[in-house]
Amino acid sequence: MTSPQASMLEALSSRLDPKTIITDPADIDPWLHDWRGRFHGRAPALLAPTSTAEVALIVAAAAEHGVALVPQGGNTSMVGGATAPSDGRAFILSLRRMNRVRGLDADAGLVVAEAGVILADLDGAARSQGWRFPLTLGARGTATIGGLVSTNAGGTQVLKFGTMRGLVAGVEAVLADGTIHDGLSALKKDNRGYDLDQLFIGAEGTLAIVTAATLRLAPAIAARGTAWVGVASPAAALTLLRTMQARTDAIESFEILPSESLDAAIAHLPNARAPLAGRHAWHLLIEAASATTEGEAPSALLERLLGAALADGAIGDATIASSEAQSEAFWLIRDSLSAAERALGPATQHDISIPVETMPRFMIEAAEACDARFPGTHASGFGHLGDGNVHFHVRAAPGTDPASWYAEQAPVITRFVGDLVAAAGGSISAEHGIGQMKRDELERLSSPARMTALRAIKSAFDPLGILNPGKLVTLARPLVAP
Repeated sequence: MTSPQASMLEALSSRLDPKTIITDPADIDPWLHDWRGRFHGRAPALLAPTSTAEVALIVAAAAEHGVALVPQGGNTSMVGGATAPSDGRAFILSLRRMNRVRGLDADAGLVVAEAGVILADLDGAARSQGWRFPLTLGARGTATIGGLVSTNAGGTQVLKFGTMRGLVAGVEAVLADGTIHDGLSALKKDNRGYDLDQLFIGAEGTLAIVTAATLRLAPAIAARGTAWVGVASPAAALTLLRTMQARTDAIESFEILPSESLDAAIAHLPNARAPLAGRHAWHLLIEAASATTEGEAPSALLERLLGAALADGAIGDATIASSEAQSEAFWLIRDSLSAAERALGPATQHDISIPVETMPRFMIEAAEACDARFPGTHASGFGHLGDGNVHFHVRAAPGTDPASWYAEQAPVITRFVGDLVAAAGGSISAEHGIGQMKRDELERLSSPARMTALRAIKSAFDPLGILNPGKLVTLARPLVAP
């Protein structure tokens, strides 16, 4: 008997370019594993369309044959959100060939980009027209617009510009039956009922396949100042942030990391060195920017504000980048933290959100609680202080077998950290999404009302359960059997 997957490929073979259907296992294999190496899937084919019409054709065929699809962009998910199931029942739907910037309106400050456009390329296109896309993160060289929309990505400029949700003015998406939703017009007012665009943002490809988005731009940076600061504690860092925000609206980034994270990054990066002399318990990376060269330069602003803080004893030391190269060197340290932490060995990684005012206390007390509860492990956190986002990691003891630790100890630690987050009034996912890694914790820690609503929305948009199965939320009885 011919399988549904084989029947679907046969039906598509005469309607799609041969380059769109990839079945060579060697070509598929690099896309079967998540960035952290925690999840491994199987897929008999990878489908790589070049247009929204081709995506619609593929999704309609998937619905007809009952074949699941896993949408994938740059494959940079931190929660296994773009990894195919291990049973081989799903095709990977790669949007990477849909990589065109369809148009940039320099008067309105809007750009329409397809799902496969790489974040760095989009920003480059905007800068060539006197604008920028004000969202950046460590994976900007590989992360794609479709994935950023689908996960409601954050990054290091959320403090001023918000998450992806606030930067999206419209969405084009293919629904689970193959029909196309065109919401790219970026209307200021549109009261035609439910906001479908907002539903698709952060849905992780479980409701529809995002194929393009209209995005809001910000004026290009004319001048910036970047500072590296040593402080005694997260509490001192938050006091500094509030003081600076009361005096200027130019602060775009305010990152915090403990000394051990800095040490890990320095060890991980060739030829890197610590920005400050001496030891400091905590470090800050602060950036101010201006769209004009008039008035006080951002570097001078930082020098004035940090000089006053140093005189008051609010900070231990500070240095301001004297060149673009030095500024980039500071950011390279910050952007390398995840890779540096990964190199230290097995760990549970928690992308969590805590009310900003309680984040300093949580960073200290949660780490102490984990160290006490799980002897031999070590917990620490770094992240975006201004928006309450902590990347909280609990590392296994040196020499631990990764496979057994992830199978036995990691789930217990994850539940413990989840309980700490819930008690603090926080969220277990700040910017990475739920994927498959956090699905059980979402169910455990969410109210019945939330889960009922999530499942009802999923059921309404994808009754067959074919869109990104096993991620975020699953149907109790999908029409297509797993």
